[in-house]
Amino acid sequence: MKLYHGTNVDFSVIDLSKSKQFKDFGQGFYLTDIRKQAEELASKKARLFGGFPIIQEYEFDESILNGSNLKVLGFDAPTQEWAEFIFKNRNKALNFQHSYDIVYGPIANDGVAYLLGRFEEGTLTIEELSQQLTYKDLNSQYFFGTEEALKSLKRL
Repeated sequence: MKLYHGTNVDFSVIDLSKSKQFKDFGQGFYLTDIRKQAEELASKKARLFGGFPIIQEYEFDESILNGSNLKVLGFDAPTQEWAEFIFKNRNKALNFQHSYDIVYGPIANDGVAYLLGRFEEGTLTIEELSQQLTYKDLNSQYFFGTEEALKSLKRL
């Protein structure tokens, strides 16, 4: 399967230490199987930080998701477990660290920080949080969080 990474700066070596912390699935390298989504993200990054929109393409053997030595967690749809996992990863106070090499699933929508704050203060239940985190177009993301996981990607 092809996966895409939208950026404003081209690079040939993925450095996980340069990845931002407190993202949906933790600190790691994020890709999508939806080219248009990567193009939109690359354009947004270029507008905000300069540079030019760049789409990196990678080949990934998706059979790795079902039977490899890598630890994989998948979410096929927004669920309570998905919302709780995102909440833990994005909450700086929890300092949550998971042990998954690869995590895949839907992207939470742009109002994530607001909704997570409402959940934390108790004005949203976990059911309401998972429902409201659902992205309208259900974009997807693939997280690669370890050097071992990165070995499964081949840049095209």
